[in-house]
Amino acid sequence: MACIMVGVISDTHGLLRPEALAAVAGTAHIIHAGDIEDGEALAVLRRLAPVTAVRGNCDRGPWASELPVQTVVTIEGVHIAVVHDLYKLTLDAKAAGLAAVVSGHTHVPACELRDGILYLNPGSAGPRRSGKPVSVGRLRIEIGGVSGELITLGA
Repeated sequence: MACIMVGVISDTHGLLRPEALAAVAGTAHIIHAGDIEDGEALAVLRRLAPVTAVRGNCDRGPWASELPVQTVVTIEGVHIAVVHDLYKLTLDAKAAGLAAVVSGHTHVPACELRDGILYLNPGSAGPRRSGKPVSVGRLRIEIGGVSGELITLGA
């Protein structure tokens, strides 16, 4: 299997920054972990790659009601759970055979391995809040598993 790159974005809150789009462009898949606030943003992302998205606590309206609160996407045999608020994950990650869990909500970027499962929160790619960085993430899927990276955007 060749290396597959997955763009990970969250908490855009109606602002799709050009730097965020550039960071996820060229990936094989894009995951949006909620708080999109603009259904058109998903259409823009879908022009770059297939998108898996979940509904965040700020996502409202008919377009948002079509999004799940939690989902599992399988890319090249690797199972990835996606949920906006990690504390609302209803799956037992280990029992479900997950390789990774992607979440958002906190606006704080984090990438850590816990009990053999990668937990990635890309932080917020939307409006800057409380001095927190503007960031996105990437998952790298290859033989042997999945790894993650955080990318701070120069915003």
